[in-house]
Amino acid sequence: MDGFGNNLQHPYPLKGSKGASLPPRPTLVFLIALFGLYVCYLSFNQIRMESKHVEENGAQEQDEHVCAKPYVPSEELPYVHFPKPKGYSRAECSCNPVRFFVIVSMQRSGSGWFETLLNSHPNISSNGEIFNRVDRRQNVSSIVQALDKLYDLDWLTSAAKNECTAAFGFKWMLNQGFMDHHDEILSYLNKKGVSVIFLFRRNTLRRLISVLANNYDRDAKQLNGTHKSHVHSEQEAEILAKFKPELDVSTLVSNIRDVEKYMGDCLDSFNTTRRMILYYEDIIRNRNALFQVQEFLGVPVRKLVSRQVKIHTRPLPDLVRNWEDVNSRLNGTEYARFLDGADYVK
Repeated sequence: MDGFGNNLQHPYPLKGSKGASLPPRPTLVFLIALFGLYVCYLSFNQIRMESKHVEENGAQEQDEHVCAKPYVPSEELPYVHFPKPKGYSRAECSCNPVRFFVIVSMQRSGSGWFETLLNSHPNISSNGEIFNRVDRRQNVSSIVQALDKLYDLDWLTSAAKNECTAAFGFKWMLNQGFMDHHDEILSYLNKKGVSVIFLFRRNTLRRLISVLANNYDRDAKQLNGTHKSHVHSEQEAEILAKFKPELDVSTLVSNIRDVEKYMGDCLDSFNTTRRMILYYEDIIRNRNALFQVQEFLGVPVRKLVSRQVKIHTRPLPDLVRNWEDVNSRLNGTEYARFLDGADYVK
């Protein structure tokens, strides 16, 4: 048995190799694992890039499908927009077109009442007098900056709606820089595709009376020590209507003439815009006037409502302290048509 054991040979000779020796087993395992990780990394990157490409293509196809542009007459295409605000996402409303507008008016011409009517529509947002702050209208640059922010829909006010906005704008008074830079503003409105609603008052005599009464209340504060340009109850309207201003008849004709020239110059300066000329008296007398405004803004037509109560609804002789003098001064002039007040219906 011992001889047999001594003669047993290993099936593989254990003599040293003439070539390079293999690295230690732990090192070899480490290198193999490292190579495996590298292969996994390359594969993961490839899969991620392919997935991203598929997602982008899918999102693009989805956007193209969901955001298929509605039919719009060719002449209205410059006035249809798809704004992308920076401050929030329009989400499901992002595919709904928006038309930009601006209400151009003068104080005491019914613009506040008109704006509340527009804002009663679920798809219209009018954001008030954004240029009542002087710093926003110091120069053309500050005006454009404010306009860009507003028409990007980054101007959040109480006019914001739960429904998708289809018409978005604000109110701009003539004495808030509108006429000071009319060439630059005209160019901006046309390039931006902004529709303009000019809202004036035919009876400038009634407007003058309203201006004087409002100026008086600014100091007198007749409603419990508070000045209000607009009211929401008959009682408040009655209190404010009790004051009768006295008109300066020596400057009355020239004042009316200046106001009418100012309105005419404005309309002439902005005659190349897409515009609608509207008068306060038309809104009161013609029930179709507000329907026409909604059609102009491209929104579904519906009945518009306002909580505001009109203040000076009485006949003119009951609104002016020196009515006899006013009547005598305007009779025989081109402005005698304002005396009967027939253009106003309560």
